[in-house]
Formats: sequence, structure tokens, C-alpha cells
Amino acid sequence: MRICVYGAGAIGGHVAARLARGGADVSVVARGLHLAAIRANGLTVGNPDETFTVRVAASDDPAALGPQDAVIVTVKAPALRSVAAGIGPLRARDTPVAFVMNGIPWWYFHAHGGPLDGQRLPRLDPNGALWDAVGPRNAIGGVVYSACTVTAPGAISVAGRTNRIALGEPDGRTGTRIELLAAAFRAGGWRVDVTDRIRDAIWAKLMLNLYSGLLGIATGAPLRAVLADPACASAARRMIDEGQAIAAAMGCPVNLDIDRLLRPGSQPEHTPSIVQDLQLGRPMEIDTLYTVPLELARQMGVATPTLDLMAALARQRAVAAGLYNG
Repeated sequence: MRICVYGAGAIGGHVAARLARGGADVSVVARGLHLAAIRANGLTVGNPDETFTVRVAASDDPAALGPQDAVIVTVKAPALRSVAAGIGPLRARDTPVAFVMNGIPWWYFHAHGGPLDGQRLPRLDPNGALWDAVGPRNAIGGVVYSACTVTAPGAISVAGRTNRIALGEPDGRTGTRIELLAAAFRAGGWRVDVTDRIRDAIWAKLMLNLYSGLLGIATGAPLRAVLADPACASAARRMIDEGQAIAAAMGCPVNLDIDRLLRPGSQPEHTPSIVQDLQLGRPMEIDTLYTVPLELARQMGVATPTLDLMAALARQRAVAAGLYNG
């Protein structure tokens, strides 16, 4: 199976390396020093149990890689415009494109059903570029749980031993294309859940992004230390409660064990992705993680006072750092 991973950063590089290790014919779209290192030395992935290196085709020009059986997009949301502009040569007529990303996806209301069916999200897909270039019928949703960091060009560190991904079609159906993609992930050592309710999985992951990212942006401190402060832990609890209320209003109930999540010392050492972006001066995913979910809250009449404040502070921090232009 020919699979191109579009965006070979921390998550994308880990995905690509494991797919290649599992026997898929993998290529990656990368750039800069990371691209040069992958071309010269391959992709190296280290986790608590092992370190391995794979060789994959790599280019910053999708046209050089040719049509694929599947494309997996793992870029951060601010880079989606470049994906819309560049993905064409990777796709045959019906090539599925899995968007394995955090936050609300651009295709969210395709095949949603009810009065919101077909609603577009221009904040996430300005001028409908992805809607036109990929088409929501060709999109597959993906939610990944894997704490990864690029430690050097071409080198990725994975904090945990178990890596999990949920895959699902927007309309809830299952079929050959998603099963083939799931099989490729499983062959690479991933735990894969194929779900007919991918939006539930999106909201469940978003709950974690909400409180951990917002507290990290506000404090710059490790989450474990932040949550040791009772006032910060109380704020985290309110953010999770508000996030779950939005999800429930959207028809996607999420029932997290908040006591377990916030138990002192239970948090991983891994720095949230959006905090890494702030620290490294990379564009921040403010809209897909915070702005759009809170716009949906307003649309559904859900009050979110704590999230409103924390998201506003995060937005101001991102603007001041030149990493978000609203």
C-alpha cells in the first residue's frame, strides 16, 4: 500500500516510521533540515523500549512522490492552506485522505445529519480550499494518542510504550478503504480503533487539549507542577466540565474520569504540542483547539466562562508572540 504522510514532524514522523516498519510503501512531505536529515539518514524513532530507523522517500514537492493509495495529513492546522495547495499530485480520483490532527476538523459537519449538516467552518478552511481540493467525501477522521517530540532533524522521541489511533468516516460507515488503512497502522504496531462515531473521539481528545494546553500557555510550567496548585486544579476541572457540556450539546457525550486526570503526579512529563509551538516560535493552533469549539458553544447556548477567559489569554499570548493573527 502506497501511503504518503503529509507533514513529517513529531506525530507525522512517528506515523511514517511505524507504517514503513509494518511493510507499507511510505513517503513523506517534509521540509528544511528535517527533510535533509530524512533523506540522508532515514527516520529514527526512539521509545522506552527500543530505537529503530527506517528509510522512506521524502520530498518538499508532493508532485515528486506521485499518486498514493492513501494520504495521511499530520500538519498543524495553520499549515492546512499549504496542504490544500499541494495535495493534488498525491491523489488519484478516489484517494482517501486521513486528517490525523488535534481539534475540530474542517470537514466536521459533512454527513453530520440534522440541521447542521453540511455547515462549513471558514476559520479552518478559508475559501473552501480543502473542501474543493480534497472533498469531504474523501476525508477520514483521525485522533492520535502518542506523546512525541522531534529531538533533532530526522529523530523523534516517543514518551510512551503504547500508541493509539482512532479512525472513522464522517458518515460513520465502515468499508474497505478505512479497513486497509487500519491494517497498515496495526502492522506498524499501533493500537487502532475503527469507530462509527469519530466525532466522539475528536471531542474526547479535545478535552485533554483544552485544559493542558491552556494551562501550559498561561504558565509555561509543566502540567504536573501546575495541577499541584489547588486553584489551578480547580480551574482545570471547570474547563473540563465546560468542554464536556459543549460536546454533549453537539451530540457527542464525553465522560472523563476527572479525578483520575487531575490526581497529583498522574500527568505525563510530555509538554503539550501547542506549548511546544509557543516555545519554538511556530504558528499556534488557536482556532481549531479553542476559537471554533467556543463558537460552537455560543451556537448551542452553552456557557463557558472559564474557557472563555483562558482562551482569550492564550490568544493574546499567541498574538504577542507573533504566532497567531486572528
